[in-house]
Amino acid sequence: MLNPEHVLIPFQASLLPPGPWLVFAPHADDETFGMGGSLLKAKKENVETHLVVLTDGAFGGEREDLVKVREEEVNRAAQLLGIKSLHCWSEPDRGLDHNESLVGKITDTIRSLAPAAVFFPGPFEIHPDHRATAFLVWAALQRLLGNEIAPEAIAYEIGVQNPVNLLIDVSEQYAEKKEVMSIYASQNSENNYQELVLALDKGRTFSLPNHVQFAEGFFQFQAKDMALSLQEVTHKIVDLYQ
Repeated sequence: MLNPEHVLIPFQASLLPPGPWLVFAPHADDETFGMGGSLLKAKKENVETHLVVLTDGAFGGEREDLVKVREEEVNRAAQLLGIKSLHCWSEPDRGLDHNESLVGKITDTIRSLAPAAVFFPGPFEIHPDHRATAFLVWAALQRLLGNEIAPEAIAYEIGVQNPVNLLIDVSEQYAEKKEVMSIYASQNSENNYQELVLALDKGRTFSLPNHVQFAEGFFQFQAKDMALSLQEVTHKIVDLYQ
């Protein structure tokens, strides 16, 4: 017999994971489009948050000053989101891959900031930089196994629905999330991202009570998953649907 629905998706909204949080975003805007409502909710609940933007976002448009503009945008967004520290690493856009230097840099950042929860894009995302970020952060977290730092590993959605086991009600934060999304004018001029994100967050309420108007989806991995490769864990997740 196939697994029932509640094994595949929550039917109640979850509380925020404990902080501090460290969010890894492949590009400036991914943190807002993917989990901006949750970051605003964390701000309201005095949860400390930190943000690392891995790439320079140079392929996000045609304008010559795009890299500078995108860094200015994420600085403004981080202020509204209540981010305590912002780190822009300027890795090449669409050039992320698994390399020991970058894994080491991520590991050092996690060790330095000592977060209770580390967020990264879901491994089922479409954009290669999104998936690469997931594998890079996973490798860094595995390096910390057995150390005093053992943060929760939590994946967030950006462009498509991923498997989720946490849904955060961001209904009260949604007007402000739209305001933060509007900061990313360089990207909104390339595509109607605000409407697409709204549709994704609205769709995430399908299994939730009627009073939840918008929700953001996450997958919180189990501690035992960290002994496996992320590829092995994704196969385990897919098996839940069989």
